[in-house]
Amino acid sequence: MDRIAIELPRPKEADPNAASAVQELLGGRYGEMSTLNNYMYQSFNFKNKRKLKPFYDLVASITAEEFGHVELVAHTINIMMEGSTFTADPNVTPMRNAKDKRSTYHFIDTAQSSRPGDSHGRPWTGDNVFNSGNLVTDLLHNYFLEIGARTHKMRVYEMTDHPTAREMIGYLLVRGGTHIIAYAKALEVATGVDMTKMLPVPNLDNRVFDTARKYEAEGVHTRLYTFSQKDYRDINKIWKGAHPETGEQLEVIIGSPKGAPVPDYEEIPEEFAPGVTHEDFMEIAKRLQRSAGL
Repeated sequence: MDRIAIELPRPKEADPNAASAVQELLGGRYGEMSTLNNYMYQSFNFKNKRKLKPFYDLVASITAEEFGHVELVAHTINIMMEGSTFTADPNVTPMRNAKDKRSTYHFIDTAQSSRPGDSHGRPWTGDNVFNSGNLVTDLLHNYFLEIGARTHKMRVYEMTDHPTAREMIGYLLVRGGTHIIAYAKALEVATGVDMTKMLPVPNLDNRVFDTARKYEAEGVHTRLYTFSQKDYRDINKIWKGAHPETGEQLEVIIGSPKGAPVPDYEEIPEEFAPGVTHEDFMEIAKRLQRSAGL
């Protein structure tokens, strides 16, 4: 699907330093790359899928959503970097301000775009993946991982008031909270222990955050998606009953959220990105026409 989870505001002001902090929510230990890859490998390696299908369906469907969360944070960083430099002759030093930013990687390595790394530029590593093969241990880990991710989002929210960052964080606080409850309910089904009594961790309601409040008002916190029209439907054996914090009825949605258009980005000539001139584009179009026999 060529869509992202929500529409992100695109203000005129850039904030490269805040973008480098948001990188932690992408490629840090508790970032979206970690949640994605933890659940993805747990779903690949799941033992007794048929016998334990509701648990497998839960992990697999959340994996699909996490892919979209990686995408959403990456676009947030890209938007926050827009307008960081200016176009000019190279001898004018059009990227002179970049040397004073927290992350020069954003300017040198990716043409003012997101990177698969943390807030200090360290690459994300597969060492962040935990997959013991034991169902309860893996569910406990996922529960803890989502709580750690929530904590980091709350802290980054307090570090920047950039509208794009706050919109993304507000939405992911709500969806991450949904995943926390999903794993808590899975643990209760598996062990009989009601993990929801510990929530919320940290002890601060999502409604405190301006950009999270509206998503909860829309009921986003009560829905879990199959991301498939025919598979993973047994999540309804786990995702059911009342929301432990609000008392609202939980709902399984067959398929995926509607989403929003994927942002497009203007060229950055001072970064030689994409490095395709109008003349180059016309020649590419001619080659495509020739290869299509037109």
